[in-house]
Amino acid sequence: MNNRIHLHIPTLSEMSYRQKIQSDPATMSYNAGYDLNFVGYHKDTGCIDFPESEWANDFTRLVGNEPEWFYAYVVRDADGEFIGEVSVHRSRDGDWYDMGVLIEAKYRGMGFGKEALRLLLDYAFTKLGVREIHNDFEETRGAAFKIHLACGFQEYERENGLIKLKLSRDDYFEKT
Repeated sequence: MNNRIHLHIPTLSEMSYRQKIQSDPATMSYNAGYDLNFVGYHKDTGCIDFPESEWANDFTRLVGNEPEWFYAYVVRDADGEFIGEVSVHRSRDGDWYDMGVLIEAKYRGMGFGKEALRLLLDYAFTKLGVREIHNDFEETRGAAFKIHLACGFQEYERENGLIKLKLSRDDYFEKT
């Protein structure tokens, strides 16, 4: 597959894009309705407040902390537009990494999520030396489930409406 996107490590000033997507109800709708206990979360929309006064703290936490944490924006090659974000970080729960891919709502359904996931997996397994990546999400997120399976993830648990998936480095490279 020829990528139409690439990953970009944001600068502090580019954290404005993170603010934009976290305040977009269409993009954050997957997050709505849950009892998430942190300041700035809006249960009705799934949005998360991210004022400029918090950019430096998040930037310091997310950027420049490899191999413990990798964070990047997804950039469309055709015009340089930011269209989403990806991350992978060492889990607090075990000897694996957890990950996330968020594509802005207006760019969903175009194959960018799968491309972004593949770029993230390639980076994690080749550059960071990650041995296993996990992700979990609600059963209602069928598109996310489909792209994870297409990239080689295997379901290992399903409970209370939550699907848990994992992918080892060896399995990923065996299937690609």
